[in-house]
Amino acid sequence: MPEKITSSVEAIEVEAHKILEEAKARANEILVEAREEAKKILSSQLPMDEAKAFSDKFVSSARAEAEKKIEDSEKKAADISAAADEKVGETTKLIVNIVTGRS
Repeated sequence: MPEKITSSVEAIEVEAHKILEEAKARANEILVEAREEAKKILSSQLPMDEAKAFSDKFVSSARAEAEKKIEDSEKKAADISAAADEKVGETTKLIVNIVTGRS
């Protein structure tokens, strides 16, 4: 009977060792898959960098265009103001001439 118990214990040990080796092999497979997935994720960040660069370029271009439009608007406003001042001066002279009878 002790021999039977010993052989059963040995069989259990062999089976446990086999299960342990399978678990180690599967764990290694999972690690390899995880490393490959991590490499894919890290390499996919390149397009994100390109998108960021495109976005920065787009924003910079939009700012430059906005600044140009602001400058143009300020110039037009200054021209309109100068023209208005000239018209006020002409109108004032005309009124003075009419009042003084100098048409």
